[in-house]
Amino acid sequence: MRILLVEDDRKLSFTLSFQLEKEGFLVDTCEDGEEALYYIEQKGHDLVLLDRMLPSMDGITVLQRIRKKGIFTPVIVLTALGELQDKLTGLYTGADDYLVKPFAFEELLARITCILRRPGKWESCEELVFHDISFHVEEKILTGITGSCTLSKTESRLLELFLRNQDQVLPRNLLLLKVWGYESEVEDGNLDNYIHFLRRRLKSVGSKSLISTVRGTGYRLEKHV
Repeated sequence: MRILLVEDDRKLSFTLSFQLEKEGFLVDTCEDGEEALYYIEQKGHDLVLLDRMLPSMDGITVLQRIRKKGIFTPVIVLTALGELQDKLTGLYTGADDYLVKPFAFEELLARITCILRRPGKWESCEELVFHDISFHVEEKILTGITGSCTLSKTESRLLELFLRNQDQVLPRNLLLLKVWGYESEVEDGNLDNYIHFLRRRLKSVGSKSLISTVRGTGYRLEKHV
């Protein structure tokens, strides 16, 4: 699961990122509202931790704009403003939760866990199935008609995206953001390399499923006809 942490307090941002990564999350960070708005609009994250008081654009404005655009990525607002009216403003604007600073990391983790339990959220222990293959997310094991194999971490993230968006065209920029993160210096060609690796993996387990290239856009996992 990839989290976008929007926090202009660099010390707090570093601490939270470190703690979340220890819990197995992938964390990207930014420090101002306009940058946060841009990255949320790319829909590359599964959860946003959004500070309310930010440079360039405050968190409530960011929240208003993304909800108005029909973007419903879960958002937990983090803020020092703890009055009842402040909480109501955040929740009515579209926040999924509201946590007042200072807070214990254990409480933040519990709230994240509660959001993940909601229907439609990703579960790391599940098995994903498409046509003639199945993929165990936690163990990173791909199984097909003739056998099984264990995928690398990057291969697993990429295949999981395809399996959760079957028969849909996934743009290159979305794949790069979801798998490597926007702060990564990964070269664009790395995506093509890993697509090649996945195609070989599918073939090695006897699958007829295809990762097809959609020229000028991205890739799509589809059933071989």
